[in-house]
Amino acid sequence: MPFLQNNPRFKGISLPPSGWALAILLSLYIFTGLIGHDPWKHDDAITIGVAFDMASQGHWLLPQLAGQPYPDAPFYYWIAAGFAKLFSWLLPAHDAIRLASGLFTLLALEFILLAARELHGKEFAATGPLVLAGSLGFLFHAHEAQPMLAALTAHTAAYWALILLPRQPRLATPVLGAALGIAFLANGLLPVLALIPAILLTLLLSEQRLTDALRLASSLALALALCALWLLPAHLAAPDYLADFWLNELSGLAKPLAALHNLARYLNLLLWYAWPAMPLAAWALWARRRQLGQRPIALPALAFIATLGLLAAFVETSSAPALLLLPPLVLLAVPGVGTLRRGAANAFDWFGMVTFTFFAAVVWVAWCAMVFGWPERLARQVVRIEPGFVGHFGLVAAAFAALITLAWLWLIVTTPRSPMRGTMHWMCGVSLFWMLLAALWMPWIDYGKTYRPVSASLAKALPKNVDCIANVNLPNATLAILNYFDGITTVPQDSDASRHCHLLLMQGDPKDARALQTAGWHPIWLGHRPSDRHASDKLHLYRRQSRATSADALGDIAISDSQDNAARR
Repeated sequence: MPFLQNNPRFKGISLPPSGWALAILLSLYIFTGLIGHDPWKHDDAITIGVAFDMASQGHWLLPQLAGQPYPDAPFYYWIAAGFAKLFSWLLPAHDAIRLASGLFTLLALEFILLAARELHGKEFAATGPLVLAGSLGFLFHAHEAQPMLAALTAHTAAYWALILLPRQPRLATPVLGAALGIAFLANGLLPVLALIPAILLTLLLSEQRLTDALRLASSLALALALCALWLLPAHLAAPDYLADFWLNELSGLAKPLAALHNLARYLNLLLWYAWPAMPLAAWALWARRRQLGQRPIALPALAFIATLGLLAAFVETSSAPALLLLPPLVLLAVPGVGTLRRGAANAFDWFGMVTFTFFAAVVWVAWCAMVFGWPERLARQVVRIEPGFVGHFGLVAAAFAALITLAWLWLIVTTPRSPMRGTMHWMCGVSLFWMLLAALWMPWIDYGKTYRPVSASLAKALPKNVDCIANVNLPNATLAILNYFDGITTVPQDSDASRHCHLLLMQGDPKDARALQTAGWHPIWLGHRPSDRHASDKLHLYRRQSRATSADALGDIAISDSQDNAARR
């Protein structure tokens, strides 16, 4: 930067960052905000619910959710439930379970570093984990309980093994086999299918195809053996359960989609989700357009195109599966950092510094509004968004936030000139913003997202002797949260088990409330979070008279058309 000395008095982090500096930076990024808040809706709550059931009820072989079978690949849940047991003396179960995400995130960053070093050399290898950690979509999922993180780790390990195969086949072969097996056990068929084009290209580019074909066959055999460690016992214990698992996997891939429309939506998602990996990868393709047939460009480029095509054809646009697009993009972006022209590199550097300095200032000002009531207009807005919230000053949180803010200012002043400086500043800026949010805003965010008060209110409203509770329109996340906080379990309203239920729990307003009343069902409780203003977010508890129509006879219960039904997993 023009206003900085070439040799500043206070030397900053050297570039590329050394092992310890990079490890400390990434560790702060990973573990800040991973614990210290309740389960939130969607994947975080569902995953915590399944892992908690494993740890507390012992359903290790056949995952369950809130007392019901949950046919899903079990690997992430195994690790998460193990953490829950290991750290039960220190952390609440939900925080201990999220440590599994920290482990997989750390491993993914390590494997992407190894793959970048093997593919592009040592000089810019550290760019790999910096770009991956700086990708906004990765940040979005790295701090929640998310099974796709295990599949992402398997993908990064698989790319490293494929790149390493010509030089160290004895190491690469078992690593690839383990990666394929874990990819399936982590998230089913999708992550495995996404790796097949990269495997075929590796074989095509090999100088000793027959030998490498035998090695890849050995990897596949190891992967099948790992998968059999779960599939065979599951089949022997509950063939119907495993049949449901395969049905879910195959039906998910066979679902008809408008592929071109879905592709456009994924590309639109990647504009922010894969920033800055996406533009850096595009520049690398242009800068090395004459080397498209060589492995450093061809392998990640084909892997990205194949994975994007697979998602567009078979998976509705969603942020979790899009994680699989990041490793090949990052590997493609690494040479892009080294070839950026000086003007573009300086512009990227300035953009990152200005953007995150501004965001940091916004976080501090909003925190002042939450805690001290100044600025007054902003303080009123904070309460309007989350009614009832009262901010409190926390010395440790404020000191930590001040320390990392000073560290950011020190970093942007002292970081030496380097093509990697913009990438370094971007990743540190993302880390700064996330750590400030975790330190200063987490009480406010958690207040608006937690279901703990709602669950406690429902538990208090339930009669002492509850035979069973039928549920209507309750998404898996809500089922998981109620079971986790207060042990409240329900049964599907259209199942045989609901025949004698005297209680009915529903999310959203019924389309025909009179039909419920005519059948003898009467509302006894209404619950929602302070920020839930839509009818679709509110929970209703009904109780029926002893001679009223039984729950299973109400199979046509419909939710109001204005209801935005919560997505079920």
